[in-house]
Amino acid sequence: TARPGVRRLWILGLAALTIVAVVLVTLRFTHPRNAAPAITTVAVGRQDLTLTIEATGTVEPIDLVEVKSKASGQILRMPVEGGSRVKVGDLLAEIDKVDVENQYQQALAALHAAQAKADISRAQKQRADELYAQRITTADEHDAATLDFANAASQLVKARTDLDSARQRRADATVRAPIAGTVLEQLVSVGQVISSATSSVSGGTSLLRMADLSRIRLRALVAETDIGNVHPGQPATVTVDAFPQRPFVGQVEKIEPQAVVQQSVTMFPVLVSISNQDGLLLPGMNGEVSMLVDRRDGVVAVPIDAVRSVRELPALAVSLGMNADSLRAQVQRQQDARMRDRAARGGAGADSMRMRLASAGGVRPGADSSGARRRWMGRAGGGAVALGAGGGARAGAAGAAGPGTGAGAAAGAVSGAGARTGAAGGRAQVVFVKTAHGLEPRLVRLGLTNFDYAEVLDGLREGDEVALLSVAELQAKRAQDQSQFRARLGGGVPGAPGAAAGGGRGTGGGR
Repeated sequence: TARPGVRRLWILGLAALTIVAVVLVTLRFTHPRNAAPAITTVAVGRQDLTLTIEATGTVEPIDLVEVKSKASGQILRMPVEGGSRVKVGDLLAEIDKVDVENQYQQALAALHAAQAKADISRAQKQRADELYAQRITTADEHDAATLDFANAASQLVKARTDLDSARQRRADATVRAPIAGTVLEQLVSVGQVISSATSSVSGGTSLLRMADLSRIRLRALVAETDIGNVHPGQPATVTVDAFPQRPFVGQVEKIEPQAVVQQSVTMFPVLVSISNQDGLLLPGMNGEVSMLVDRRDGVVAVPIDAVRSVRELPALAVSLGMNADSLRAQVQRQQDARMRDRAARGGAGADSMRMRLASAGGVRPGADSSGARRRWMGRAGGGAVALGAGGGARAGAAGAAGPGTGAGAAAGAVSGAGARTGAAGGRAQVVFVKTAHGLEPRLVRLGLTNFDYAEVLDGLREGDEVALLSVAELQAKRAQDQSQFRARLGGGVPGAPGAAAGGGRGTGGGR
């Protein structure tokens, strides 16, 4: 009695599996994997490109003065406080003058006594000279009078210097502003006893700190990969958090030679001087500085999203539904044309360039271009376009590692070739231009880039339609993921597409 029930269950199970297989096959053939993606194109136009170096820092005064007193004693009066603006010679603090006044009076009395003694000694010497000339006094008596006069003159000089010192000590009890500026910090208060800065072993007591805030500077830390593009006199724009909508104009004052390492990143302090006539910038404010490296106005520029490196051709062929060998052949023909043109212009220079390209693994028809390292140096304005380093190279490596991601691929195409330094012409770049026959690869030579657009030095003209590749790459990646997902689902169904590849072994194991 149980056999008909078991047979019925087997029949129902097979029917269910058949229905699932039919549904999967229908889905597989109603969603073609190789459908050509929709490609968005934009026209190449003219742009104003500016390359800057960004850094953060802190506002600090250029000349910070720490005021101390040469006199010791108790502070009797201090008419200034933090934030007070003073001129040169204004009273900052007055110290008890009892001791220094007594010393001054003593020195003055000693001077009067020394003056009297010197006058008497001079008169005695004159009489001794006259008596010695008349041979009335002996030579010893004359010598004694002369020596006494010399000692009196010496005591007079000492008394005068002592009086000057006492007068200076009395003046030192009144502390006045050495510069015109603003009191930043008051370190003592009225009634406090302070020590002298000249006679104390500890260096004396600091009364206050002040600085001229009409000109201040921003101390910013710039990464070592960017420090080569910073030089004294370079224009800069500073924006502080307190006034985000008001930029302050300044210039690079100097680059300190001692590096600072923070979280394994080597940076160099760069001092940017700023005019602060309005007094809006205060020490300790946090801000950002933007230092101008280079600028191009009204140049033909291509979006970074349309630029890729030559070694990404296989991945781009898959994304665009094109033949990889055909793309390589077209790129190779353009490379050969460039080499012939260089040979016609430069002669022997082309031979050395060809040798470098061959040793770097140039693209050949039928070869895998993922290892291609064809390099050629662009020239703009008579100077060689520098290769990028540091952060730009790391961004390029990230982009090359993931050509299927639009942002990473764009960064790899341009940033790795020198976007950090603004020169993207150190490596052959490829864009896809829309023509009457469809999309065609074209080699381009790029110059300055601001990470959104890159200057076109050669290979494109204004008005050319170029393909934005990020959308196509994302669509291809999504289609690939969906295909793999459907293959995994179909692998466990007997007779379904993909069963032999992924699920045959599992089915056999089930039996």
